[in-house]
Amino acid sequence: MPVRLALLALMGAWLGSFVNWSIYRLAFRQRAISPWGPAPAIDAATSKKSKKNEIAPRSWRDRIPLLGWILLARETPLHGTLFWIRPLLLELSLAIALPLLYHFEIAGNWLPPIGAIGAPSAAQLHATYLAHIVLLLLLTVATFIDFDEKTIPDEITVPGTLLALLLALLLPQSHLPALILSPQGLPIWGNLTFTSTIEWPSWVDGAAGLAIASAVIVGWSIALVPTIWRFSGGLARGCRLYLASLARYSRAMIIAGAMAEVIVVIGWLMGDAAWRAMLTSVVGLAFGGGLIWSVRIVGQIALRKEAMGFGDVTLMAMIGAFLGWQVALLVFFFSPVTAVIVSLTQWIFTGRREIAFGPYLALAAVWVVVRWGLMWEDWARGIFELGWLIPIIVGVCLLLMLGLLMTWRIIEQLLFGRGS
Repeated sequence: MPVRLALLALMGAWLGSFVNWSIYRLAFRQRAISPWGPAPAIDAATSKKSKKNEIAPRSWRDRIPLLGWILLARETPLHGTLFWIRPLLLELSLAIALPLLYHFEIAGNWLPPIGAIGAPSAAQLHATYLAHIVLLLLLTVATFIDFDEKTIPDEITVPGTLLALLLALLLPQSHLPALILSPQGLPIWGNLTFTSTIEWPSWVDGAAGLAIASAVIVGWSIALVPTIWRFSGGLARGCRLYLASLARYSRAMIIAGAMAEVIVVIGWLMGDAAWRAMLTSVVGLAFGGGLIWSVRIVGQIALRKEAMGFGDVTLMAMIGAFLGWQVALLVFFFSPVTAVIVSLTQWIFTGRREIAFGPYLALAAVWVVVRWGLMWEDWARGIFELGWLIPIIVGVCLLLMLGLLMTWRIIEQLLFGRGS
C-alpha cells in the first residue's frame, strides 16, 4: 500500500501538469502559461519592462511538476504577479488527492459494513476508483475554466461523456457500488443501475431499450449544436434558420454522436453487465442534462435573462453519464448550498453577484462520491424507492423555483434598481 500511494502521488502531480495545460489551452482565451504549450510571445512593452532582468528561455526543467512552476516564476512580467501559485497548488492538490482517494475507497471506510454478504471485489473497487479519477480530472479542468471565463467548453464535456460511455462498456463495474438482492434473496454488493431500487425490467434488454438509448444519443448530439432560433418573422422562417444553423455547425457533434451510438450498440450486443452499465450511463446523461436544462429554462423565464450557461447542462450530462441519474439528482440538490455560501461571500467582499455554477456542480459531485457509502444506504435509497413520484417532485420543485426566482427578481429590482 505505501508503494501504491507513493506512485499515485507522483501520477497525481504529472496529471496535474496535464490539467494545467488543459485549463490554459482549452479556454476560449488561450494563454501561453503551461510549460507544455508554446512559449509566450514577448511584446515590446514587456521586453522593455524586463530589459534589466532578462527572462530565460524555457527548458525541460520547467516541465517537472511542482518544481517547474517555481522556476517559471521568472515569467511574472509576462503573466502577472504570483501567476504560478495556482497551478502549483493544483498539481500539489492532485498529488495528495489521488493517493488519499485510493486509500479511502480501497482500504478505508468508504463502504461501512451494513450487513451484506461479503464485500465488493478488489476489481470492482479499482474500476470504480479509475472512473472517479477520470471524472475528477475533467471536473477540475471545467471548474477552473469556469472560474476564469464563466464558460465550460464542449472540448471537456463532450469527450468526457464519451469516456463515461466507454468506461461503462469496458468496465461495467466502474459504476458506484450498491447493495442488490441475489437470486436467493440475500443482500450482496453489485453496481448502481438506473433501476437499483426495483427489479431490472427485462424489456429494456431488447430492441425497445436500444431505441431509447439511441434516441437519447441523438437528442444529446442535436442539443450540442449551437443553433439559432428566432420567433420574429414567423414559424416558417424560424424553422429555416434553425435547420440552416444546424447544418452549418453540426459536423463535430455528428461525429461525437456517431461515436456514442457505436459504443451504445456494442454495449447492447454484448448484453448482460455491459448493457446494464451502458443503459445506466445513458439514462444518467439524459436525466442530468435534462434537469439542468429545465432549470436553465425556468431561470430564463423568471429572471428575464440567461441564468445558467449551456455548459452547465453538458457538465451535468457528463456527471450523470459517469455516476448515474440518482447521483445527478443528489448533486442538483447539494450544489445550491455551496453556491449560496460562496456567492454571498463573494458579494459581501467584492460586490459581484454573478457566479459560475459549474464549479459547485463539480464540488457537489465530488462530495456525493466521497459520502456515497453512508449516504445511499442511510437515506438516499429510501428517496429513490418512491419511483414515479420522483419526476412529480422534481416538477413541483421547478415550479417552486420559478416562483422564488420571480420573487427574487422583484426584490433585486427594489434593492438595486431596474437596470441591475
